[in-house]
Amino acid sequence: MNENNSVRRAQLEVCSGTIGSVLAARKGGADRVELCSGLDEGGLTPSLGFIREAIGVEGIRTHVLIRPRGGDFLYTDAERRVILDDIRVACEAGAHGIVVGALTADGDIDELFCREMVEASQGRSLTFHRAFDMCRDARQALEVLVGLGFDRVLTSGQAATAEEGIPMLRELVAQAAGRIRIMAGCGVSPSNARRILDETGATDIHASARTLVESRMRWRREDVAMGRSDADEYAFRETSADIVYQIRREID
Repeated sequence: MNENNSVRRAQLEVCSGTIGSVLAARKGGADRVELCSGLDEGGLTPSLGFIREAIGVEGIRTHVLIRPRGGDFLYTDAERRVILDDIRVACEAGAHGIVVGALTADGDIDELFCREMVEASQGRSLTFHRAFDMCRDARQALEVLVGLGFDRVLTSGQAATAEEGIPMLRELVAQAAGRIRIMAGCGVSPSNARRILDETGATDIHASARTLVESRMRWRREDVAMGRSDADEYAFRETSADIVYQIRREID
């Protein structure tokens, strides 16, 4: 859409589920954040309040993930209406980019629905998320995304982690030939970010850079859980500015 695929500097994107993560990503030197909730489910659509607050943070671009639920990427008509409405709301709030994905029951890119999502995105930068890693044929899917006008695809190379997916990522970068940016993601850390970029030629890298944060609560009730019975209600995971900085330093 509006991005120059010839830009050579590696772009660092940090998936951020809290406003604290957005601030940490900016402090650490990330180029942009992917706003989402439910990171433990692979990322879900964030709240409008979160989107607006994050967009108000200066010095970093904000892309909004639109995914109404966990599980597969085959959506009902009702879910499609929700997705299209969420895209429009995010655009109206001022999002710089939109992150989406949808598949057919046979594991191909849902071209018809993707065209609707592209139109709803109103010219914003577009990323196809890791639904790509669940595709039947990655090479065919990449050509479809190029034709649809996506700016980048987030992928682990259809492997458990981006590091394990280096061979496929390398093939995808070669196939893309500058027509679309390949963003390597999943399991990215300061110890492997440079290797992933060097061995694949990818132009973007995606990380959560999270660490465990201890609650500031002094009074605690240990016998009540908000979700899973084994969950620690007095700790949460949030992006670390230090980890982001380490990744930034390595890829630069």
